[in-house]
Amino acid sequence: MIKAMYKYHEECGVFGIWSGTGSASADQVAVGLTALQHRGQEAAGIAVNDQRVIRYHKGLGLVHEVFDHDELTRLGSGRIAVGHVRYSTSGNNTVINAQPMVVRHVKGQLALCHNGNLINSDELRRTLELEGCIFQTTSDTEVISYLITRARLKAPSIEEAVRAAVRQLQGSFSLVMMSPAKLLACRDRFGLRPLCLGEMPDGSPVFASESCALDAVGARLIRELNPGELVVVDDDGMRSIPCFSDHRQHALCVFEYIYFSRPDSVVQGISVHEARARAGAFLAADHPVDADLVIGVPDSGLDAALGYAEAAGIPYGIGLVKNKYIGRTFIAPTQKERADQVRLKLNAVSSVVSGKRIILIDDSIVRGTTSKYIVQLLKDAGASEVHLRISAPPFLHPCFYGTDIDSDHSLIANGHTPEEIARMIGADSLAFLSLDRVYALAGEELSGHLCAACFDGNYPAGVPTVADKDRFEIS
Repeated sequence: MIKAMYKYHEECGVFGIWSGTGSASADQVAVGLTALQHRGQEAAGIAVNDQRVIRYHKGLGLVHEVFDHDELTRLGSGRIAVGHVRYSTSGNNTVINAQPMVVRHVKGQLALCHNGNLINSDELRRTLELEGCIFQTTSDTEVISYLITRARLKAPSIEEAVRAAVRQLQGSFSLVMMSPAKLLACRDRFGLRPLCLGEMPDGSPVFASESCALDAVGARLIRELNPGELVVVDDDGMRSIPCFSDHRQHALCVFEYIYFSRPDSVVQGISVHEARARAGAFLAADHPVDADLVIGVPDSGLDAALGYAEAAGIPYGIGLVKNKYIGRTFIAPTQKERADQVRLKLNAVSSVVSGKRIILIDDSIVRGTTSKYIVQLLKDAGASEVHLRISAPPFLHPCFYGTDIDSDHSLIANGHTPEEIARMIGADSLAFLSLDRVYALAGEELSGHLCAACFDGNYPAGVPTVADKDRFEIS
């Protein structure tokens, strides 16, 4: 039985900026977070450090819903500003779980923004609770904040405290943090989640989950942080500190290229648009079909559809129109709400698809119900055939590193062949990108340096003993 509509999704976006002149503003962070809105639409937050006093505000909703002109004016400018947009892959969607997480301790304050998911958070939290720590949230981010503040009691600096704390973390994390005097950014030892460094026209450093956020604030992309790297910015300048002595292979999540990142972003030196177009070209070479028109599912299927059309020599068209005022369907917390949003989100262009044999390109099939609805939508609009091509391999395994698929029970590809899935969703044919091809999406330089555990079951950072999204609420 195919369950309610569902899309694979990722957790959060982080942003941080330093200004020695005190011009790092809440307005700049809000612009950066808006560019990262696709990475999380449940909650948003901004913290600004002015004269060693951290002002912050966070709430549920989109960036423009949480921050109006008056709130941004109240937060103002300072030497450091950080921000976060959230989708809850660990912990309920409540305002207390929104970030930045701001904590006060005996040596000062810390504002912490986290993108990723820890696989040992349950064990760490249990240990901290037995030591007397009292948790206010149900997010694994609070575990990180406790470890840092506890280490800070003995460490000579905040960077040494962060370095000691992150060594205890297993799983994925990209962190942007603000102490009273320093801006810090850190990436897990595998580089599972992206984090890049940019520079404003005045030389001020900026950190963001994606380069599109740097573009939005007028910053220039410098580079990606290396796996296991901690970068510290203060009055003495910027310096890089390795957090792990053991060398680990880079294992960036391949879905950054398939779905998560915006197509105008550059991730690890690779254009996301070009990677998706390459996926479409691979599909055209490996799974050709006679058809009249190639269309993509907005938005993440469009680039792959262009690549397919160009490689196959078949016209490309706009056969589906997206309501721009409806967010990604995974954002709705319940299955019924997700189904309602898909109906509002997409509509077929009858004049384009009627009487045509359609090749439909999408980035993934998780449960299958979204695909079934879209195929039916096209056939109701007059399409004579719908051949579905997916720019990713079949999902066979859960993800534990920052997406919301913590079980393989609902994955339609488990126990069903492509032919069976095609019949279930009403498509005339169905084909997926092969594993070999997905490893080649980002080119030769990153081939073999990507995490594709959701496809091949090879987890570079291990798997958790407790994986439920609501594990802290349950406990």
